[in-house]
Amino acid sequence: MALIPCQVLRAAILLSYLSVLCHYKAIEMPAHQTYGGSWKFLTFIDLVIQAVFFGICVLSDLSCILTKGSDSLEQERQLKKLTSLRDWMLAVLAFPVGVFVVTMFWTLYIYDRELVYPKLLDNFIPPWLNHGMHTTVLPFILIEMRTAHHQYPSRSCGLATVSCFSVCYILWVCWVHHVTGIWVYPLLEHISSIAKIFFFFIVTVIINIYYILGEKLNSYIWDLEKSIEEGEKQKTN
Repeated sequence: MALIPCQVLRAAILLSYLSVLCHYKAIEMPAHQTYGGSWKFLTFIDLVIQAVFFGICVLSDLSCILTKGSDSLEQERQLKKLTSLRDWMLAVLAFPVGVFVVTMFWTLYIYDRELVYPKLLDNFIPPWLNHGMHTTVLPFILIEMRTAHHQYPSRSCGLATVSCFSVCYILWVCWVHHVTGIWVYPLLEHISSIAKIFFFFIVTVIINIYYILGEKLNSYIWDLEKSIEEGEKQKTN
Protein backbone atom coordinates (compact mmCIF):
# COMPACT_ATOMS: atom_id res chain seq x y z
CA MET A 1 0.00 0.00 0.00
CA ALA A 2 1.32 3.46 -0.91
CA LEU A 3 2.31 5.73 1.97
CA ILE A 4 0.44 8.60 0.34
CA PRO A 5 -2.69 7.96 -1.78
CA CYS A 6 -2.17 8.88 -5.43
CA GLN A 7 -5.19 11.20 -5.30
CA VAL A 8 -3.54 13.22 -2.54
CA LEU A 9 -0.23 13.35 -4.44
CA ARG A 10 -1.92 14.66 -7.58
CA ALA A 11 -3.85 17.29 -5.67
CA ALA A 12 -0.66 18.44 -3.91
CA ILE A 13 1.24 18.65 -7.20
CA LEU A 14 -1.60 20.63 -8.78
CA LEU A 15 -1.57 23.10 -5.89
CA SER A 16 2.20 23.39 -6.23
CA TYR A 17 1.91 24.32 -9.91
CA LEU A 18 -0.87 26.82 -9.23
CA SER A 19 1.30 28.44 -6.55
CA VAL A 20 4.29 28.65 -8.91
CA LEU A 21 2.14 30.14 -11.68
CA CYS A 22 0.62 32.74 -9.36
CA HIS A 23 4.00 33.80 -7.97
CA TYR A 24 5.55 33.92 -11.44
CA LYS A 25 2.75 36.05 -12.88
CA ALA A 26 2.98 38.40 -9.90
CA ILE A 27 6.64 39.22 -10.70
CA GLU A 28 7.03 42.58 -12.43
CA MET A 29 9.69 41.74 -14.99
CA PRO A 30 10.27 43.89 -18.10
CA ALA A 31 9.94 40.78 -20.30
CA HIS A 32 6.37 40.30 -19.08
CA GLN A 33 5.42 43.73 -20.40
CA THR A 34 6.72 43.20 -23.95
CA TYR A 35 5.03 41.56 -26.92
CA GLY A 36 3.82 38.02 -26.13
CA GLY A 37 4.19 38.48 -22.36
CA SER A 38 4.90 35.28 -20.45
CA TRP A 39 3.54 33.19 -23.34
CA LYS A 40 6.71 33.61 -25.38
CA PHE A 41 8.66 31.48 -22.89
CA LEU A 42 8.48 27.69 -23.17
CA THR A 43 8.95 27.44 -19.40
CA PHE A 44 5.67 29.28 -18.79
CA ILE A 45 3.84 27.29 -21.48
CA ASP A 46 5.12 24.09 -19.85
CA LEU A 47 3.90 25.23 -16.42
CA VAL A 48 0.43 25.78 -17.90
CA ILE A 49 0.57 22.34 -19.58
CA GLN A 50 1.56 20.67 -16.31
CA ALA A 51 -1.11 22.51 -14.30
CA VAL A 52 -3.82 21.61 -16.83
CA PHE A 53 -2.62 18.00 -16.95
CA PHE A 54 -2.67 17.54 -13.17
CA GLY A 55 -5.99 19.38 -13.07
CA ILE A 56 -7.37 16.70 -15.40
CA CYS A 57 -5.81 14.01 -13.18
CA VAL A 58 -7.52 15.44 -10.09
CA LEU A 59 -10.82 15.79 -11.97
CA SER A 60 -10.51 12.17 -13.10
CA ASP A 61 -9.88 11.04 -9.51
CA LEU A 62 -12.90 12.98 -8.25
CA SER A 63 -15.06 11.49 -11.00
CA CYS A 64 -13.93 7.98 -10.03
CA ILE A 65 -14.83 8.63 -6.38
CA LEU A 66 -18.21 10.19 -7.17
CA THR A 67 -19.25 7.50 -9.67
CA LYS A 68 -17.97 4.55 -7.65
CA GLY A 69 -20.68 1.93 -7.41
CA SER A 70 -22.78 3.63 -10.07
CA ASP A 71 -24.26 1.53 -12.88
CA SER A 72 -24.70 4.49 -15.25
CA LEU A 73 -23.20 3.67 -18.65
CA GLU A 74 -23.11 7.36 -19.56
CA GLN A 75 -21.04 8.21 -16.50
CA GLU A 76 -18.69 5.35 -17.30
CA ARG A 77 -18.35 6.58 -20.87
CA GLN A 78 -17.54 10.13 -19.76
CA LEU A 79 -14.98 8.84 -17.26
CA LYS A 80 -13.27 6.82 -20.00
CA LYS A 81 -13.09 9.98 -22.16
CA LEU A 82 -11.53 11.89 -19.28
CA THR A 83 -9.01 9.11 -18.68
CA SER A 84 -8.16 9.00 -22.38
CA LEU A 85 -7.59 12.77 -22.38
CA ARG A 86 -5.34 12.41 -19.31
CA ASP A 87 -3.29 9.68 -20.96
CA TRP A 88 -3.01 11.54 -24.26
CA MET A 89 -1.88 14.75 -22.58
CA LEU A 90 0.82 12.99 -20.56
CA ALA A 91 2.10 11.21 -23.66
CA VAL A 92 2.31 14.09 -26.15
CA LEU A 93 2.70 17.18 -23.94
CA ALA A 94 3.31 16.78 -20.21
CA PHE A 95 6.16 14.26 -20.41
CA PRO A 96 8.11 15.28 -23.55
CA VAL A 97 7.76 19.04 -23.05
CA GLY A 98 8.38 18.83 -19.30
CA VAL A 99 11.52 16.69 -19.66
CA PHE A 100 12.75 18.89 -22.51
CA VAL A 101 12.39 22.09 -20.46
CA VAL A 102 14.26 20.62 -17.47
CA THR A 103 17.12 19.02 -19.43
CA MET A 104 17.61 21.87 -21.93
CA PHE A 105 17.48 24.57 -19.25
CA TRP A 106 20.01 22.98 -16.92
CA THR A 107 22.31 21.90 -19.77
CA LEU A 108 22.53 25.48 -21.07
CA TYR A 109 22.61 26.90 -17.55
CA ILE A 110 25.65 24.79 -16.64
CA TYR A 111 27.38 25.64 -19.94
CA ASP A 112 26.68 29.39 -19.81
CA ARG A 113 23.70 30.64 -17.85
CA GLU A 114 23.68 33.96 -19.73
CA LEU A 115 22.47 32.07 -22.82
CA VAL A 116 19.22 31.00 -21.18
CA TYR A 117 18.84 32.56 -17.72
CA PRO A 118 20.83 35.81 -17.31
CA LYS A 119 22.07 36.61 -13.82
CA LEU A 120 19.85 39.71 -13.89
CA LEU A 121 16.83 37.41 -13.41
CA ASP A 122 18.07 36.53 -9.91
CA ASN A 123 16.82 39.98 -8.88
CA PHE A 124 13.28 39.01 -9.88
CA ILE A 125 13.00 35.23 -9.49
CA PRO A 126 13.90 33.61 -6.14
CA PRO A 127 15.74 30.24 -6.23
CA TRP A 128 12.74 28.24 -4.99
CA LEU A 129 10.62 29.61 -7.85
CA ASN A 130 13.32 28.85 -10.39
CA HIS A 131 13.40 25.23 -9.19
CA GLY A 132 9.60 25.12 -9.26
CA MET A 133 9.75 26.04 -12.95
CA HIS A 134 12.83 24.11 -14.06
CA THR A 135 13.51 21.25 -11.64
CA THR A 136 10.52 19.74 -9.85
CA VAL A 137 8.69 19.28 -13.16
CA LEU A 138 10.72 16.12 -13.80
CA PRO A 139 10.13 14.28 -10.50
CA PHE A 140 6.47 15.28 -10.52
CA ILE A 141 5.85 13.78 -13.97
CA LEU A 142 7.81 10.64 -13.07
CA ILE A 143 5.69 10.24 -9.92
CA GLU A 144 2.55 10.43 -12.05
CA MET A 145 3.93 7.93 -14.55
CA ARG A 146 4.67 5.52 -11.71
CA THR A 147 1.28 6.12 -10.08
CA ALA A 148 -0.94 5.07 -12.98
CA HIS A 149 -0.61 3.17 -16.23
CA HIS A 150 -1.17 5.56 -19.13
CA GLN A 151 -2.36 4.37 -22.52
CA TYR A 152 -0.15 5.90 -25.24
CA PRO A 153 -1.52 6.72 -28.72
CA SER A 154 0.02 5.13 -31.80
CA ARG A 155 3.64 6.19 -32.20
CA SER A 156 3.03 7.89 -35.56
CA CYS A 157 0.15 9.94 -34.12
CA GLY A 158 2.14 10.81 -30.98
CA LEU A 159 5.26 11.88 -32.87
CA ALA A 160 3.18 13.91 -35.32
CA THR A 161 1.51 15.77 -32.43
CA VAL A 162 4.81 16.41 -30.63
CA SER A 163 6.43 17.63 -33.86
CA CYS A 164 3.46 19.91 -34.54
CA PHE A 165 3.78 21.44 -31.06
CA SER A 166 7.52 21.95 -31.56
CA VAL A 167 7.12 23.57 -34.98
CA CYS A 168 4.31 25.82 -33.75
CA TYR A 169 6.44 27.06 -30.86
CA ILE A 170 9.45 27.66 -33.14
CA LEU A 171 7.24 29.69 -35.51
CA TRP A 172 5.91 31.63 -32.52
CA VAL A 173 9.48 32.45 -31.39
CA CYS A 174 10.35 33.59 -34.91
CA TRP A 175 7.21 35.72 -35.08
CA VAL A 176 8.06 37.42 -31.76
CA HIS A 177 11.49 38.22 -33.19
CA HIS A 178 9.90 39.53 -36.39
CA VAL A 179 7.65 41.90 -34.42
CA THR A 180 10.10 43.03 -31.74
CA GLY A 181 13.51 42.49 -33.32
CA ILE A 182 14.59 40.59 -30.19
CA TRP A 183 14.98 36.84 -29.77
CA VAL A 184 13.18 35.29 -26.82
CA TYR A 185 16.34 33.46 -25.76
CA PRO A 186 19.77 35.19 -25.67
CA LEU A 187 21.34 32.06 -27.21
CA LEU A 188 19.69 32.83 -30.54
CA GLU A 189 21.32 36.27 -30.65
CA HIS A 190 24.77 34.68 -30.84
CA ILE A 191 24.36 32.17 -33.68
CA SER A 192 23.99 32.52 -37.44
CA SER A 193 20.81 31.95 -39.44
CA ILE A 194 22.04 28.53 -40.63
CA ALA A 195 22.93 27.61 -37.05
CA LYS A 196 19.44 28.68 -35.92
CA ILE A 197 17.82 26.36 -38.47
CA PHE A 198 20.08 23.51 -37.33
CA PHE A 199 19.31 24.33 -33.67
CA PHE A 200 15.55 24.31 -34.28
CA PHE A 201 15.86 20.99 -36.13
CA ILE A 202 17.84 19.43 -33.27
CA VAL A 203 15.30 20.73 -30.74
CA THR A 204 12.47 19.05 -32.69
CA VAL A 205 14.43 15.79 -32.87
CA ILE A 206 15.18 15.87 -29.12
CA ILE A 207 11.56 16.43 -28.12
CA ASN A 208 10.56 13.49 -30.37
CA ILE A 209 13.19 11.34 -28.65
CA TYR A 210 11.68 12.31 -25.29
CA TYR A 211 8.27 11.19 -26.53
CA ILE A 212 9.69 7.74 -27.38
CA LEU A 213 11.54 7.69 -24.05
CA GLY A 214 8.27 8.34 -22.22
CA GLU A 215 6.53 5.58 -24.18
CA LYS A 216 9.32 3.10 -23.39
CA LEU A 217 9.49 4.13 -19.73
CA ASN A 218 5.73 3.79 -19.30
CA SER A 219 5.82 0.28 -20.81
CA TYR A 220 8.85 -0.75 -18.73
CA ILE A 221 7.35 0.43 -15.43
CA TRP A 222 4.03 -1.33 -15.94
CA ASP A 223 5.39 -4.48 -17.56
CA LEU A 224 7.69 -4.80 -14.53
CA GLU A 225 4.75 -4.13 -12.18
CA LYS A 226 2.70 -6.80 -13.96
CA SER A 227 5.57 -9.31 -13.69
CA ILE A 228 5.92 -8.64 -9.96
CA GLU A 229 2.17 -9.09 -9.38
CA GLU A 230 2.14 -12.35 -11.35
CA GLY A 231 5.14 -13.58 -9.36
CA GLU A 232 3.41 -12.80 -6.06
CA LYS A 233 0.26 -14.63 -7.21
CA GLN A 234 2.29 -17.71 -8.12
CA LYS A 235 3.96 -17.69 -4.68
CA THR A 236 0.56 -17.41 -3.02
CA ASN A 237 -0.83 -20.34 -5.02
